[in-house]
Amino acid sequence: MRPITGAEVTLTDGSHVTLLVESATGYANLCRLLTAAHAHTRARPAEPSPPSLGVALVAELNEGLVCLSGCARQGLASRNPNGAAALAQAFGRERFFVELQRPYERGDARRLAALRDLAEAIGVQTVATGGTHAHHARRAALQDVLVAIRCRTSLDGCEPERRGNHESVLLVPAQWEDRFPHDRDAVARTAELAERLEFDLTEDLGYRYPDFSDTGEPAIRQLARVCDRAFEERYGDANGHKRRARSRLEEELKLIDELGLAGFFLLHWEVLELARECALEVRGGSVARNVLPPGRGRGSSVGSIVCYLTGLSHVDPVRAGLSLGRFINKELTSVPDIDLDFPRDIREKLIVAVCERYGREHSALVASFSTYHARGAIRDIGKALGLPFGELERLARLTDGNPYRVGEELAKLPDAEAKRASPRWRAFARLCREIGGLPRHISQHPGGMVISTRPLVELVPVQPAAMEGRQLCQWDKDSCADAGFLKIDLLGLGMLSAVEDCVEQVVVGRGTPVDLSRIPFDDEAVYGEIQRADTVGVFQIESRAQMQSLLQTLPENLDDLTIQVALVRPGPIQGGAVHPFIANRRRLREDPAFVPPADHPLLEEPLRETLGVIVFQDQVLAVATALAGFSIGEAEGLRRAMSRKRSLEAIEAFRGRFVEGAGAKGVSSEAANEVFDKLVGFSGFGFPKSHAAAFGLLAYQSAWLRHHYPAEFLCALLNAQPMGFYPPASLVRDAQRRGVEVRPPHVNLSEARCALEGEAVRVGLSYVRSLGDDEAEAVAGERRQGGLFAGVRELAQRTGLDRPRLEALVASGACDSLGRRRALLWELGFAPRAQTVPGSGGEESQLALPLDPTAATPTLREHTPWERMLADYRTTSLSVGVHPLTLLRPHLPKGTLSSRELEEARAGSSVAVAGMAVARQRPATANGVVFMLLEDEHGQVNLIVPPGVYERFRPLVRSEPLLLARGRFERVDRNRNVLVRELESLGPLARRCADEADVFGSLPPAHHFGHR
Repeated sequence: MRPITGAEVTLTDGSHVTLLVESATGYANLCRLLTAAHAHTRARPAEPSPPSLGVALVAELNEGLVCLSGCARQGLASRNPNGAAALAQAFGRERFFVELQRPYERGDARRLAALRDLAEAIGVQTVATGGTHAHHARRAALQDVLVAIRCRTSLDGCEPERRGNHESVLLVPAQWEDRFPHDRDAVARTAELAERLEFDLTEDLGYRYPDFSDTGEPAIRQLARVCDRAFEERYGDANGHKRRARSRLEEELKLIDELGLAGFFLLHWEVLELARECALEVRGGSVARNVLPPGRGRGSSVGSIVCYLTGLSHVDPVRAGLSLGRFINKELTSVPDIDLDFPRDIREKLIVAVCERYGREHSALVASFSTYHARGAIRDIGKALGLPFGELERLARLTDGNPYRVGEELAKLPDAEAKRASPRWRAFARLCREIGGLPRHISQHPGGMVISTRPLVELVPVQPAAMEGRQLCQWDKDSCADAGFLKIDLLGLGMLSAVEDCVEQVVVGRGTPVDLSRIPFDDEAVYGEIQRADTVGVFQIESRAQMQSLLQTLPENLDDLTIQVALVRPGPIQGGAVHPFIANRRRLREDPAFVPPADHPLLEEPLRETLGVIVFQDQVLAVATALAGFSIGEAEGLRRAMSRKRSLEAIEAFRGRFVEGAGAKGVSSEAANEVFDKLVGFSGFGFPKSHAAAFGLLAYQSAWLRHHYPAEFLCALLNAQPMGFYPPASLVRDAQRRGVEVRPPHVNLSEARCALEGEAVRVGLSYVRSLGDDEAEAVAGERRQGGLFAGVRELAQRTGLDRPRLEALVASGACDSLGRRRALLWELGFAPRAQTVPGSGGEESQLALPLDPTAATPTLREHTPWERMLADYRTTSLSVGVHPLTLLRPHLPKGTLSSRELEEARAGSSVAVAGMAVARQRPATANGVVFMLLEDEHGQVNLIVPPGVYERFRPLVRSEPLLLARGRFERVDRNRNVLVRELESLGPLARRCADEADVFGSLPPAHHFGHR
């Protein structure tokens, strides 16, 4: 089977034509047409309109294209014969065909006769097509469901849009003549046309990135000049280190010249210089932020001194001992990757600036295609089949996320027998399995951009993104890579935003400038907190698994943190590296003369720094070259096989060569296969050392800020949400336990964002859920301009907020200084506000009469502590006051331990603990074990939920915010866990204590990590 490149396009009158590509020029024209069709689709961002084209533009860009007159229902020839005649004249007899289809619907014979007459009248020929919408009849039901999903309705509601039968499927050649007995010549002509359309999309499309070859000066000389200028600044007084750096630079520049990559580095440098301009615009006059670089490199590029000198990396690879081979080498077959992290506000500006700098026809974001997982499949297919919404939501909350197992999960429900007897529910389970993994919608890649010297709109269709000012190409990163496109990754990193905000807060509040490049990197107090796993909110080392590891590895310096960041990853875990590393590190602390063993003497040197195990991606290359004699290119090929789509088949293709090469070095096949098995395990996901070094440095810097400036750090973390492992409520509780005062939102004191108030942190108005950032800023701005609000009546009149937002402000406690919450809500009902005039579309309003209320506010009952606490969580996602467990503790079963009391429990004893679920992990590497984090008023408790227990209590694990866990207390070295035996919901008890308030709907859900 050979694919034919083309597209069905909708014209402005709603009719369809099919455009097929005959040549490279035709492909470029098709891309331009599809780009034009989508150009207007985001005129109203909240409600995108369908793409469409004018007939005149199709006629204008017809070269290299073949046009078919459209499908049976909405084809141009059927709906607008004059329009078809106009296109036939533009395309000519050889490239315009009237399309005959026979979907076995009423009126087929009459329509086919009319189309034959039209073809004869306008002097063109006919072709027979199938209107194929499914490759096999068994997929036709799924296609019907997809139509219903597109129409956002049920199968019954989209009846006119669906095909009336299951005949629109792919036919074998013998079936064509039976379907068109009176049009055998059209059938034969279809085959002839297919043979004629030989354009191959996999051939070179003519993409080139800007390589700076048009300046009159060789690109390598331009790059060397940029590097030399920075070299004198960075290595001015480095002495011996300077000589090593100079040698490394000359070696890299020579290799870059040989590979023809000088323009590649200059392009990234130019983008970074553009980022500096954006940073100046975003940061304004901030002295604190302007000393920071606009962004930081990550990934293997951090190992390059050229990247360091051009500003693409912030880590000195010579001082850090980072290798280059993982990034570029003489056997490189494609352009390397350079990932750049930016604070979010700078990145938003930069993406638009890149489009403006290189032109909207020459640059676009890379697309990403979200695929169907269980929850989306359950909701979309269930709606299409007309199943009850409540039952679908219950199943969606309980599912593990695997669409192929929805049928199994249905069988575990209490009413499974009734559902099994229902044809709709049986079809539902089958269709969920079929839709799994299919694309659901297009979205933008987190930061990948493509820049081209040739107009990009001639290489791939481009469409507006959901965010104003952005556009994206219709290919994902893998398709772009297959086409040879250079993808520049401009990524937004929440911790960089938090660090910049924190540094700014320190300068504003204390007058103390902080240069993070000059802080002491051997601060014992900081490492003390890291070794105690007191790392909530710290970049990369805050997760439950990282904390458990930190208590055993006890990092003492940046090199240790570099390893730590890379150690707790699927690759090292699956490769069996974690436990041996921890054991070897413990032995080394006990006996400094201890030499960690390696699987073979040839591996002792490559694995020396990681104590005999594979932790970094670079070590895959080192092991392959040292043990099996791989060249750098072969080793890089093995690493790429490990990283792209995790292809086990592609990795295994290297086994024979690996074992043979190892044998040539005297290594037994058993030992070689054992090492290769570890490499296969490592393919899960791992960091290159350079990437880990960059992240390890940021981890230390964030830990240093958290230790020395805890209030400023918390404030910055709250402003940078969403990010990290913990929800805002947990970040606030952790900071409070460390002595930071946190104050609730306040209409007369809060800014839009969280801010310092003396030495305390004041939660910003934007944390009130019904308020967006714009509304929060409007309230704060009105207060700054017009003075403090004297009451809710004045608040309502001056801000112009609607009733739901005003009620949210009151419910959140932001108006507590103006009165009691219930009384304020009563007063809001009488507050005169301008009203929109019906029928004006919101453009006209009727002014309010400033009349005082005629009735006094009645005496209303005050909120109970439960009601206030739940309202805080419901409206702001956090509570700075009482913890739920403080209120619940007196009512818990006797013997329930707090996190503080658990520390004194005997190892192996049976215990019961209670808390609010903060995080839940079900890693693919844990064989079905679920790890949970409970939080009470004193701290956190680690729960380990075995697979059998998880299956028994799945609804509680997945959705219950308040839990009582019973199990065995485990104390292993410095780690403390509860191995769960059974779980119990505290929801009913909490509701009774809270006078039947909505506890479940008010408390925030746990963060979920890992596969479902």
